[in-house]
Amino acid sequence: MEDESKKEELEPVELPEEEGEVETPAPVDYPAEILNLIRTTADDAALREALGDYHENDIAAAMSEMTPEERERLLGVLGNEAMSEVLAYSEDAGEYLEEMDAGVAADLIEEMDADDAIDVLDDMDEEKREQVLELLEPEAKEDIELLHSYDEDQFGSIMTTNYVTIRENMTVKQAMKSLVEQAAENDNISTLYVTDEEGAYCGAIDLKDLIIARQDTKLDSLVMTSYPSVYDTDSIADNLERVRGYSEDSIPVLSSKDGTVIGVITAQDLTEAVKSDLGEDYAKLAGLTDREDMKEPLHRSIRKRIPWLLVLLVLGIAVSTVIGLFEGVISQIALIVCFQSLILDMAGNVGTQSLAVTIRVISDGTLKFKERLFLVLKEVRVGLCNGAILGIGSFAVVGLYIHFIKDQNWAFSFAAAGCVGIALLVAMAISSLVGTVTPLFFKRIKVDPAVASGPLITTVNDLVAVCIYYGTAWLLLIQVLQYV
Repeated sequence: MEDESKKEELEPVELPEEEGEVETPAPVDYPAEILNLIRTTADDAALREALGDYHENDIAAAMSEMTPEERERLLGVLGNEAMSEVLAYSEDAGEYLEEMDAGVAADLIEEMDADDAIDVLDDMDEEKREQVLELLEPEAKEDIELLHSYDEDQFGSIMTTNYVTIRENMTVKQAMKSLVEQAAENDNISTLYVTDEEGAYCGAIDLKDLIIARQDTKLDSLVMTSYPSVYDTDSIADNLERVRGYSEDSIPVLSSKDGTVIGVITAQDLTEAVKSDLGEDYAKLAGLTDREDMKEPLHRSIRKRIPWLLVLLVLGIAVSTVIGLFEGVISQIALIVCFQSLILDMAGNVGTQSLAVTIRVISDGTLKFKERLFLVLKEVRVGLCNGAILGIGSFAVVGLYIHFIKDQNWAFSFAAAGCVGIALLVAMAISSLVGTVTPLFFKRIKVDPAVASGPLITTVNDLVAVCIYYGTAWLLLIQVLQYV
């Protein structure tokens, strides 16, 4: 009896079934809350305390809905240091600073990291920017000029001078004292960079390791001597994937002249660099030299686009000329023109897919000959298999369409459909080859494969597809089956 009572106690309790799914709560609209606080809280002290609970990114988002007067009040409430952190998250920071007195704008710029300050200054009106630069303290101006001295594709142009260094011959106690002194001006303290007496880079120490170490311990045992670094003149595009792979919160930037630490690249800098790099590659695939924005002058946008458009115009005339060579085929069997766009579109799509894969692969580093050959063969096989699948499908669908809709006999219907299927198969295989080989060729001759390949491949594949399609129709329908 006791065992049976225990079994009854262990039986699972059936819970009532829920009626419908539980709805996920909608995300809180923090910018709207901040905007409401600005407009309803009269006491500045209370507003300052309330804003302290919000992230700078949300405050920056709310600023776009504020009036100039409300933004001016926000500055008075937050103060220069907090406001500079908010502006670092805003895409319209330059516009907001133009509303302010040049002296106030200069004070805010001085509070920013040099890389953020440059981004904001670049967005300002030239006249106002010059006024602000004149009012900057020498130290802030020096940092900005340092970053401006590098090309846009060099790590030196996106580094920040906000970092902490300690000497390798210090004890833990001395290093902690030095950290506290530098932390007042630099808040990137999770990783500390170790230098020798001449300032040359020796390695890095994780802040956590420094905190838990004994005070009289020498730093040698804590230093990670193989901690990654980059040089100020290193190309961002060539090293971005390598640097991202370390997944560190910051990486030191060394002077290519003497190996001293002159800045750091933060995780946020890398994220922005990846975003910028993707945007530039996307623009290049469209035949542009770099990204455009809404504020760019008309003449500059035209100048960027026209060179490749002229090249494509010449190639387009070549495609039209080739079509003209098959005028006899078209005049005798006009029906095949209906499916020309199908062949051209599919060839272009396949070529673009192979191009995207190849650009992605070669951007990761230099490929050996065997790896390039494997990539080419793989893409051709993929194009051939996809072409076979779509070719068979189009053969059946087009044959039935011609017979029932165009009222042609079965023999002619599937003969014409056979031309479409064969042309798809061959064109897709060749387009995959062109889409893979072309960027590899441009990479080999030191030409940017993204900007050189995108528009070119589309037009070349059109030329190839036209030749294959009408050539197949001429050979099969006119020469072999003699449908004239």
